[in-house]
Amino acid sequence: MNKSPQRIFVTGISTEVGKTVASAVLVRALKADYWKPIQCGDLHDLEFEKVLAWADCAESMAHPSRYLLEHPMSPHAAAQRSGLNLALSDFVRPHPAKTLVIEGAGGVLVPLNDTDTVVDLIHPGDRVVVVSKHYLGSINHSLLTAEVLKARGIQGFWVFNGDPNPETESVILSKTGWPFLGRLLPEPLIDAACIARYAQDWGIRWAQITADPTVSDTK
Repeated sequence: MNKSPQRIFVTGISTEVGKTVASAVLVRALKADYWKPIQCGDLHDLEFEKVLAWADCAESMAHPSRYLLEHPMSPHAAAQRSGLNLALSDFVRPHPAKTLVIEGAGGVLVPLNDTDTVVDLIHPGDRVVVVSKHYLGSINHSLLTAEVLKARGIQGFWVFNGDPNPETESVILSKTGWPFLGRLLPEPLIDAACIARYAQDWGIRWAQITADPTVSDTK
C-alpha cells in the first residue's frame, strides 16, 4: 500500500527566525513543492520566489499563496487593513502527488482572525518542523511553542538557528523530547550553493528520524 505524500509544516518560535531558509533546505533535500498560505509585508520580496531560487530544484514548484497582504502586520490585522476578513475555509491546500513543504506566518499563535491562529492551519498527519533561533528568551518561546503543539497531540522536530549553544539546546531537547533535525549557521550569503550544502545533511537526517518508529506522526 502506497503511503500518502508527506506534508511538512514549518513554523517558528517567533517571526524572523529562519523559517523561509529552513523551508528552502527541505524543498531541496526532499525535492518537494512549496506553499506559503499567507504572506504579510513586502510584496516585492515574495518568499516563494526566494525559496525556489535558493532550492534550485527543477522538480519543485511553488503553489500560489491564498493571500498576499501588503501590510507588515499579523495576518488578522493586515487583512483588516486591506478590508478582508480571513476564514480557515479560505485556505484550501494544494494536493501535489509529492512532498509539500508549507510555511506558516510567524509563530503558532499568530492570529488569522478573532478565533483561529496559525496552528489551526496544521492538519492531522502533518510533520511539524519548528525553527528556534538563539536569542535571550528563546528557551521560553521554544517551550511555549512546544506546549501549544503538544496540547494538540502534535510531534515536532527542531531546527536550531545560530551557532551551537549546548546550554540552550539541551534544555529544549530534553524538555520536549522532540528530535533534532538540523542547524542553520550564520551565513554571509544565502544562495543555492549554501542551501544545497544544508540539504545534503538534512535529507539524510530526515530519512533517519522519520523512519524511527518511536517518532510519531501528528495525531
